[in-house]
Amino acid sequence: MTDRPEGSVAVRLTEVEAYSGEGEDPASHAHRGPTPRAAIMFGPPGRLYVYFSYGVHWCANVVVGPTGRASAVLLRAGEVVVGEDLAAARRPSARVARDLARGPARLTAALGIGPGDGGADVLDPASSVRLHAGEAPAGVSAGPRVGISRATELPWRFWETGAASVSTFRPGGNPRRRTPGQTGAS
Repeated sequence: MTDRPEGSVAVRLTEVEAYSGEGEDPASHAHRGPTPRAAIMFGPPGRLYVYFSYGVHWCANVVVGPTGRASAVLLRAGEVVVGEDLAAARRPSARVARDLARGPARLTAALGIGPGDGGADVLDPASSVRLHAGEAPAGVSAGPRVGISRATELPWRFWETGAASVSTFRPGGNPRRRTPGQTGAS
């Protein structure tokens, strides 16, 4: 949930991805140790790690490991449950409600999360960005993470089985290179 001067928006998370650090997960921003960008991933837990992705949009992770050990969970998708009109105003290209927070950049935009939220304590009731415990989903599925090129085999993406707001799976990895003259036609 986020509280802003223009109003509040809350989502029920339906999809997340886990990232480890310190040499264990080459897809993690913390893979090479603490850097100015990824230092927040080393704790304390409950902090928001916000980063600019591909120079286009913001994404948000919640730090989950003990202080000193990098790990975070990327907030991938959710269903807007409070403030749908405000979320829609922030996401004017969304044609249906399920698309308001479907994907990590869309979720962050719908919630109004940006660089000023980096380091926020999402467990503090006074924080403008908060994480609340909700009801457990009826079913949870697991599989490979989306859109990464390393550690693609790790089944660290978790989603609510059957939820409409879950993002479409697009495998990462290196695209197959074509030889000169190859058109891709069969």
